[in-house]
Amino acid sequence: MGQSRWISAAMLCTAFVAAAAANDAKTKVIVLGVDHAAQLVAPADSPAHLAAFLARVDPDAICIERSPDEFARNSYYEFTYEVQDVAVPFAREHGVALCPVDWQPSAEDARLGFDLDLSSIPEIRPSSGYQQFLSFPQPAQLKRTLFHADDPGNTQRIADWAATPAAKAEHDMPRRMYLYRTFLQARRLASAAKARPGSTVVLIVGEFHKRDIENVLSADAGIEIVQPSTVGNPTADELAAASRREFHAAIATFNLLGVQADTGNTDHAYVASALESLAEHGQTHETRLLETRFALLAGRMSAREAIEAYQRVADQAGAEAFTWTGVQDHARLDSYFDPFGNLTVRQRALLEIARERARLGIPDQGKTMRQLGSELGARKAIQLAAYWDRHIAQPARN
Repeated sequence: MGQSRWISAAMLCTAFVAAAAANDAKTKVIVLGVDHAAQLVAPADSPAHLAAFLARVDPDAICIERSPDEFARNSYYEFTYEVQDVAVPFAREHGVALCPVDWQPSAEDARLGFDLDLSSIPEIRPSSGYQQFLSFPQPAQLKRTLFHADDPGNTQRIADWAATPAAKAEHDMPRRMYLYRTFLQARRLASAAKARPGSTVVLIVGEFHKRDIENVLSADAGIEIVQPSTVGNPTADELAAASRREFHAAIATFNLLGVQADTGNTDHAYVASALESLAEHGQTHETRLLETRFALLAGRMSAREAIEAYQRVADQAGAEAFTWTGVQDHARLDSYFDPFGNLTVRQRALLEIARERARLGIPDQGKTMRQLGSELGARKAIQLAAYWDRHIAQPARN
C-alpha cells in the first residue's frame, strides 16, 4: 500500500514538473503585416501565398483583425479579404483556433471623435474619401510581396506619424485612437499566446499595426517574436496545393469588374493566369463574361465584338451567380470595390452592354437601367441610378 502511494506521488510530481515546464515554454508569435485585399492585385502576395504560408507555419492559433463581438456575429470588415476569404476558411478547414484581437470604438464614441459612425456605409458611396470604393492605383502596389512589412523601412511612415502629435490637439483623435487600438490588439494577442504556452500563434493584421504590436510584446518573457520572412517563401508546389478556384475568381472579378479596372493599373499576366485557372475548372457564363471584359480592356476585342459576346451571356446565363462578389450586405447593390457587385451574371452582362453602348454613343442605355431597376427593388434601383451616372453614362470614345 505504501509503495502504491509512493508511485502515485511520484507520478503526480512528474505531472506537475511537466506542466510547469510547459508553462515556462515560450510561445512563438508571428505578426504578418498585410495591405488589406492587396492579395487580389499583387502576384507575389496572392491568396495562395497567404494560405501556403499558413500551411507551412502550421500554427496552433490564427489571430485576426476583428473585435470579439463582431467575430461572434460572423461579421468582418468588408475590405479584409485576407481574413474572411483566406485565413478563416483555412483555420476552419484545418481545425485551427481563431482569435479575434481587434478593438473599435462604439458608435457614440466615433461620433464624438470623428463626427460620424465609422462602421456605417452611406447609401451611395462617395467617389473619394472615407468609404469610397477600394482600388490600388499605384504601380508599386502590384509589386508587393508576402513579407513586405518585415522591412521596417516600408512602414516607417506610420511609425513617424504615430510618434508625432498633431499640430492642434483637437485634430489628434486618429493618432490617439490608433495607439490605443494597437495596444489592445497587442494585449489580446498576448492573451492568446499565454493561453497556449510553447505553441505557435500567427496574427494577420494591417501592416501599420505590426511594429507597434511587436514593440508592446517585446518584453514579454513568455513570447518569442518570429519574423514571417524567416519561415521562407512558399514553393511552387506549396502554392499549387494552396490554390483554390475561389481565389482565381476573386482576382479576376476584383480587377475586371470593380473600380480597379478604371485605374489602368493591372498585372495582366496575373489576371490572365486567374482566368486560365478558372477555365480549367470548366467554362461557365461567368468565365465567358470575365474573359470578354479582359479582352476588351486589353485591347484585343472591340466594343462591338464585346457587346455581341455579352449578349450571348445575357441570353444564356439564366440565374447564374458570380463565384465571389465581396458583398456583405445583400440588401445593397454594391460591394466594397464594385458599384454593381450584387448583380447576377445575366444582369452584369446587360450592364456591360449598356456601358459599351454609352461609350460608342449609341442611345437608349436608359432602357437597360430601367429594366435592371425593375428587377432589383427600390433601394438597389436608387443605388443603380446613382452609380450609373457616375460609372456607366460616359462620353463616347474619340
